Amino acid sequence: MKPDNLLEKESDCRLWAIKDPLLTKYHDHEWCKISHDDRHIFEMLCLEGQSVGLSWRTIINKRQAYKKAFFDFDIAKCASLTDEYLYSLLENAALIRNKNKIFSVRKNAIVVMKVIEQYGSFDKFVWSYTDGKQIVGHWAKSSEIPAETEISGKMSKDFRKLGMAFVGPVITYSFMQSIGMVNDHLLDCRYR
Repeated sequence: MKPDNLLEKESDCRLWAIKDPLLTKYHDHEWCKISHDDRHIFEMLCLEGQSVGLSWRTIINKRQAYKKAFFDFDIAKCASLTDEYLYSLLENAALIRNKNKIFSVRKNAIVVMKVIEQYGSFDKFVWSYTDGKQIVGHWAKSSEIPAETEISGKMSKDFRKLGMAFVGPVITYSFMQSIGMVNDHLLDCRYR
C-alpha cells in the first residue's frame, strides 16, 4: 500500500514529470537510458530541436504527431522530404508550426545520412564524444545538474559545422540525456 504522502517522498528527480502521464513514462523508461538505435537517436535529436524556446512537456505531448508527420523519424525518408510536404506540415496544428523547426528535420536528416555513410552509423559518431561510455552524474539535487557541459559544447560546435540546425549546447546536452549518453537521475531516484 502506498502512503498518502507519496509526493513528499518522491525523489526530486521525478517531480518535473509526475503531473503528466507522458512525462512520467518518459522519465521512468527513456530519460538517461542508453540507446544505440540510429532511428531513436535521430528522433531525440529532432524532438530536442523542436523544444527550443518551449517546454519538454509541450514536445512530449506532440511526440506522436511528430512521429506520424516524419514517418517515425525514418532518417532516409526525412532526408528526402520535399519542400511541398514540409510546407504542408505548417498547416498541422498538432505540430509546432515554425518553418525553421519543421525544415530542420530534413536538414538534419541529410547531415545524419552523410555521417552514417562516413562512420557506419549515427550511433557510432555520436557516442564517440564519450568514448562509447555513459557519463553518470552523482547529483543529490536537480539544481546541481548542468544545463550544458564542455562535451555538449563541442558536440554543438561540430554539429553546426556539419550543417545541423537547432543544436545549441543546451539542446545537445538534453539530447545526450535523452539517449543515455548522460545519466542525470539523482542519487536517490529509483529509476537511476
